[in-house]
Amino acid sequence: MADQIAASPDLLTYVRDVSLRDDEILRELRETTAALPAGTAMQVMAEEGQLLALLAGLTSARLVVEVGTFTGYSTLCLARALPADGRLITLDVTARWPDIGAEYWRRAGVADRIDVRVGDATETLPALLAELGAGSVDLVFVDADKANYLAYYEAAFDLVRPGGLIVLDNTLFFGRVVRPDAKDPDTEGIRAVNARLRDDQRVDVSLLVMADGITLARKRSG
Repeated sequence: MADQIAASPDLLTYVRDVSLRDDEILRELRETTAALPAGTAMQVMAEEGQLLALLAGLTSARLVVEVGTFTGYSTLCLARALPADGRLITLDVTARWPDIGAEYWRRAGVADRIDVRVGDATETLPALLAELGAGSVDLVFVDADKANYLAYYEAAFDLVRPGGLIVLDNTLFFGRVVRPDAKDPDTEGIRAVNARLRDDQRVDVSLLVMADGITLARKRSG
């Protein structure tokens, strides 16, 4: 049985050559983000953005919640995958970064599908649950501060409908999850949510060894 293949730079280039469907707006937003401090590390890979759009389509998503906007690259990818009357609610702790993405959302013709909520997600998520109701969301994408990932996952579970999907980014966290000396709150937060997902019989789960680790959790019916 074949083991996990190493993703060398040459292999990643090949993958992008044969599978990445890119355009000027996406490229320009990536370049703008890469010029920011830690921008490259915080932005999702182009391949991941494309995967998110595919997952939104596979779930026939009409209502999506994103926890962690940053400059809105994943926001743009998800919003493009929604129908014209679809809605994406994206949460960030500051308006500074989403404001960068807003112009690109407008150019792509999806700004009217995107609703930015600013505040601490540990507070905005419960407020969103009260507003929308349990089981009302088709897909939740979590890519925010790692120390609170477990709380975000539990809030996402309440929001998402049976058969809906929760996607968590950075679940391998630069490989720090296997380093015994890594005891910082972010790494411990990722370890905690990974352990919870492993044992949570309410969902079907798969951790993809892609990018920085992407976990898919499908909420079971019944």
